[in-house]
Amino acid sequence: MATIRKKVAAKRRAVGKLVSARKRATARRGTRWSQVVTKTSNALDLRHGVFALRSARAVAMSLKRSADRSVRRKAGAFRSAMSMLNFYLNRGGRNITAARKRVLDKAKHELRKLYGKAAVARRSAKA
Repeated sequence: MATIRKKVAAKRRAVGKLVSARKRATARRGTRWSQVVTKTSNALDLRHGVFALRSARAVAMSLKRSADRSVRRKAGAFRSAMSMLNFYLNRGGRNITAARKRVLDKAKHELRKLYGKAAVARRSAKA
């Protein structure tokens, strides 16, 4: 029993060291890779502060405008705009407030409306 406790404690220390090493590396670099992608993405030229806009419609319209004007994107305009919005939501994680997340989720629906795409039906859980 004591050896199991020692092994678990050793693993916890190793994980703690790994996490702190990552934080130190980020501090040395100064920015996170996701921050760099958001700012310098080769797909879309986003308006500064687009994800901080208060209205879901304004976020969606700005993303649509950026995607439609972009000549460097590899996929269609709708797909590029939606993937940038999803990227921001996924990378934000716990740092995005619930209210902000609701606005950005509504922006997804607005974006679908603007491009005339139907909402994707969710699969129900198997019983």
